[in-house]
Amino acid sequence: MKWLYGLLCLIFLIIFHEFGHFIAAKLFGVKVESFSVGFGPILFHKKIKGTDYRLSLIPLGGYCGMKGEKDFQKAIEEKLPSISAEPDSLYGVHPFKRALIGFAGPFFNFIFAIIAFSLINGIGYSYKTYSNQILINDEVTSTVAKDAGLLSGDKIIKINNKNTYDFFDLQEEIAVRPDEDIKLTIDRNGQILEFVIHTELEKSTGSGKIGIAADTSIILTKDSPKYGFFGAIGHGFLDAINNIKITLKSIKILFKGVNLNTAVSGPARVTEMLGATVQEGFSAGFKTGIISLFSFLGLISVSLFMMNLLPIPVLDGGLILIALIEIIIRRRINPRVQYYVQYIGLAFIAIIFIIAIKGDISFFINRGK
Repeated sequence: MKWLYGLLCLIFLIIFHEFGHFIAAKLFGVKVESFSVGFGPILFHKKIKGTDYRLSLIPLGGYCGMKGEKDFQKAIEEKLPSISAEPDSLYGVHPFKRALIGFAGPFFNFIFAIIAFSLINGIGYSYKTYSNQILINDEVTSTVAKDAGLLSGDKIIKINNKNTYDFFDLQEEIAVRPDEDIKLTIDRNGQILEFVIHTELEKSTGSGKIGIAADTSIILTKDSPKYGFFGAIGHGFLDAINNIKITLKSIKILFKGVNLNTAVSGPARVTEMLGATVQEGFSAGFKTGIISLFSFLGLISVSLFMMNLLPIPVLDGGLILIALIEIIIRRRINPRVQYYVQYIGLAFIAIIFIIAIKGDISFFINRGK
């Protein structure tokens, strides 16, 4: 069942993305010829106000079919110097409107991330963790923390001047700072000490580490902050922005020798993780299930927002980039130029897709051993 749950969640996120394009196209006068849930053969359809609403066989997302999307291909085939388009088509509207239509899909993913994180901030939740008192493995010859002079029993009370109250805080702050200098403020039996240490990069995950362990003899039950309506929305927005920063940092880390097979997840692994999150979360209780589900959906929504804004022609970012260039130079770009650039984008996407699928296959093979 977890695969079904995961698939339904991914379908919802993709449809929500396409609905953004749908709303923007309608708003800027571009005719939406079709809007489908799923791909492939059409199982059911109904035409309403010029748009054919469809339910299709293959449940892997959906699409928003706008008038004139094929005008680009037609211009290539007929070797036209520019794309000939009608006023109510995608390439017939002003480039600024076309850029906004392209941006609307990723923007809806960002909006959903805010909704998801706002819901979490409004509900609040409890979690079990350990204190900020650490242990150093004396049997290990060398770790970053040990070499810097940290000792078992030390309490890390601040990282980069940000208060850390428990081990969850420590993990969160260190994990997002791989291969960086960080300042630790230590409470050692009442004496306050400061250390500047350089985190290591965990190549299998892309996370930072310093070689510390939790003192599991001290178990804490913590409650997250719970906000009112506007406070929840405000903190939901801040959480979404913070996750964008982390995603940008993660992209940078990919070029530092990270094991792409384990650090980059493809559609199969994401679906499996989503389904497992839903199944395990709701088995522990309705509230736990809601928090787990929307946490994961929020993270994936941020990733979809960032990925689709990449300036690659086959993605929304490519459509936006071409439109912005046309605004700046005040003339249409030759379709042939766009065509060749598109091949570069396709090659990039193909490489990422192959890496992700290869990683998924390795993950499931190794787990089955």
